[in-house]
Amino acid sequence: MKKGIYISEIWLKNADKLDFSAYPFCLPVIKYLKRLQFEKRVTFFVGENGSGKSTLLEAIAVKYGFNPEGGTKNFNFHTTETHSDLHKTLGFSKGVYQSKDGYFLRAESFYNLATEIERLDEQAAFSPRLIDSYGGVSLHNQSHGESFMSLILNRFGGNGIYILDEPEAALSPQKQLALLARIKALADKDSQFIIATHSPILLSYPDAEIYVFSDEGVFKTPYKETEHYIITKEFLNNPEKMLKYLMN
Repeated sequence: MKKGIYISEIWLKNADKLDFSAYPFCLPVIKYLKRLQFEKRVTFFVGENGSGKSTLLEAIAVKYGFNPEGGTKNFNFHTTETHSDLHKTLGFSKGVYQSKDGYFLRAESFYNLATEIERLDEQAAFSPRLIDSYGGVSLHNQSHGESFMSLILNRFGGNGIYILDEPEAALSPQKQLALLARIKALADKDSQFIIATHSPILLSYPDAEIYVFSDEGVFKTPYKETEHYIITKEFLNNPEKMLKYLMN
């Protein structure tokens, strides 16, 4: 088993006994899941809104031991119970090596995570503070994008598994490029990334695995054959033509 691969395969357990007309098993990503193998240190999940890629990503994170709303395995807070029970039916193969670090980043609940960090630091009577491992500046006192980068640049240390749900949500194109460079640096330190994204910038990561989830099934695809790349390229090559078509 390749070093730096901490989750090597996932599958649905007892699939013949599941009700695929009920949520979350009715989602395309779950209906066609069968088995997914992770052979590269960077894997992307892509698909239309509602395809279930974030639901699957959440289930992987919870199955691995992360808090459903994000953070490390040490976080144990919740605001609203919204995660599915998919993790209970998920089979898992782990790599030979054990991760020394890890994080689950959810763009939609990052505010709650930042609030929990402040609450824990207010209660703690010791130093260093938890926020010091995030760069020392309150995540609430930074822009959304700045707080994301503070997390990724300071808290992610390598030899870990990092599960990211739409990290581009708060990042400018320039910051997305910075994230690409950080992913490469951490992957070189035996880290594994599993990322759900819509960003054609992030998807350009060299030699990444890209899984597309659609109504027809789950399949790997090269970067330049993703809908994200094709549509973005067509638009940038001739925005006037596409806007005319859309607005007439």
